[in-house]
Parts: sequence; structure tokens; C-alpha cells
Amino acid sequence: MPRKLDTIDRRILALLQEDATQSVAAIASAVGLSQTPCWRRIQKLREDGVIERTVAILSPEAVGLGLSVFVEIQAKDHSAGWLADFAQTAGAMPEVLDIFRMAGETDYLLRVAVSDMAHFDDFYRRLVAAVPMRNVTSRFVMERVKSSTAYPLDV
Repeated sequence: MPRKLDTIDRRILALLQEDATQSVAAIASAVGLSQTPCWRRIQKLREDGVIERTVAILSPEAVGLGLSVFVEIQAKDHSAGWLADFAQTAGAMPEVLDIFRMAGETDYLLRVAVSDMAHFDDFYRRLVAAVPMRNVTSRFVMERVKSSTAYPLDV
């Protein structure tokens, strides 16, 4: 059963989602705790898997990967073997940022980051050559209107 988060946990998480480089002292002050209990809460949130990892969020354009593509995949079959092959192949491709199993007409949705159309074409050819699929549809992002990794925590 998932851990029940209290108001202080949610406030700590909201602050960390905003800027994970903040000092424990700053977070503790913002949530009304002293440093040691705040640090213990953060450690417990990590141990419990609420905080999965701490990362730097990069500008895709600044690192030369400004073309985002959503790739919709309809599976050739729905066997465990096909899924294992697909997950291993797509998961090992560095361009693939997310893989989602979907409900509806699309079986899997990939979020892909590439430098340009030639890079995407190379990615696409490697993907379809590696695993048989019934249908693949690519949707190219024209503009990123909003991008967030923060979950709404109602704090």
C-alpha cells in the first residue's frame, strides 16, 4: 500500500520538485521544521520510493536534441515475448525518453528526442527493423507550450 503523505511531506516534495538543489536548512525553514527532522523526512521519502531520483533537467535545444516526437505503436501481437523484445529494444535506444503502455487504439506511446529529421529517420529505421509492429505513427512537436516534471500536490 502506498505511503500516506502528510501536509509537511507534500510541502517538502513541492519544494524539491521546484528546486532540488535547495539546502535542507532552506527547506526546513519553509516547512516549519528544524534541519534534522526535515533531513530524516527527505531520507524516508527516498527510502519509501516517493522520491525516485534527483536529476538535472536539461534544455533539449541546448544539448542539440530539439526535435521531440511522439511515436504511436500498434503491436504485431500481444504476447509476452513480443512485449519483452519491444521493451528491451526500445528501452535500450537512447533517443527514447518514455515508453507508455496505452489503452485504446495505440498500444505503446514513445516520447523521443532527436536532433533533426535525419536523426529521427535513422532512429525509426532501427526501431522498425528490430521488432515487428503492425503500425507506427509519428507525431512531431512543433512547439513546447508547457513542460513540467512536477506533480500537483495540493499544498
